Amino acid sequence: MNEMINVKQDNAPKPNRPQPKAGVLDIAPYIPGKSKGTHGKTLHKLSSNETPLGTSPGARAAVDAVAEKLELYPDGAATELRAAIGEVYGLNPDRIICGAGSDEVLSLLAYGYLGPGDEAIYSEHGFLVYDIAIRAAGATPVIAPEKGLTTDVDAILERVTAKTKMVFIANPNNPTGTYLPFDEIKRLHEGLPDNVLLVLDAAYAEYVRRNDYESGMELAATTENVFMTRTFSKIYGLANLRLGWGYGPSHVIDALNRIRGPFNISGVAIAAGIAAVKDREFIAGAVEHNDKWLPWVAAEMESLGLKVTPSVGNFVLVHFPDEAGKTAVEADAYLLEQGCVLRLVGNYGLPNALRMSIGTEEANRAVVAHLKDFLSKA
Repeated sequence: MNEMINVKQDNAPKPNRPQPKAGVLDIAPYIPGKSKGTHGKTLHKLSSNETPLGTSPGARAAVDAVAEKLELYPDGAATELRAAIGEVYGLNPDRIICGAGSDEVLSLLAYGYLGPGDEAIYSEHGFLVYDIAIRAAGATPVIAPEKGLTTDVDAILERVTAKTKMVFIANPNNPTGTYLPFDEIKRLHEGLPDNVLLVLDAAYAEYVRRNDYESGMELAATTENVFMTRTFSKIYGLANLRLGWGYGPSHVIDALNRIRGPFNISGVAIAAGIAAVKDREFIAGAVEHNDKWLPWVAAEMESLGLKVTPSVGNFVLVHFPDEAGKTAVEADAYLLEQGCVLRLVGNYGLPNALRMSIGTEEANRAVVAHLKDFLSKA
């Protein structure tokens, strides 16, 4: 009976109306972190890896200044922003592209280099935007299993075929917080064919304090098939303005600029980005705050009997017991009642874990205290 029903549904004529291209309706929509607790109560939002320190005062002042010129189009090439990024990081501005968040840059890469019949690889618990971008371009995603919740170079290389055109690596990875040392990134690059573009998504690079880490600038500067993306949404505190950038070979920048919207980022975002990237004091304060509270949160969670994946970002992945009354879903519901908003990551293949952004001292202490109460009642 069920088989007959399925056949009938499969053969049913499509409605006579515009239809999206093949594969679009197979894409699972991206679900952002919640913004509100139960009944709209939110005391501490720790679901989206936003900085707890707000925004650079200089960036806020720049936004106010641009507010008087909202009737004017922005500089479509973001010339001054690219120059500021290049000055801070020692990069050639001509090899920088800016986008509405690094998400747009990642999507431009997929649209520019992937199509039907192509494959692109990302790791098992990698950022879900990769899957969306790959499928939206008409290509096929290939998922490489991880080892210890960390990207596995050998697993990726084993899945490279003649159809492979791109590899996406988040380093550090979201939502696990793990990372690959630069030697492993170089080994991955050396194992890829020259026609495969290696995309290194370094959204959390500013937080990493490991001597064996490199964001991808070196390879992007010296090779023909490595591209690095960055964002202003995390440590710079400009998530609301949607601003990101990428750096890579001139031929890749040229291709992306041909399909990029002519005014893809606003003048408000450009002005704020210029001020933010130059405010090294603000960034140093954000790093100092994270260096203090990341290990504190991890240690407190483990003292409650919870497992925490070691993280180099501004968030922790907390694993809950697989037993009634103590699961991640139940913990999330309890925290929402208390006005603490964390992130369930079941859609990342981690059904019994919560990702917690590092917040203010008050927020960090509140979550730990509420989880202690939750576990004691379970």
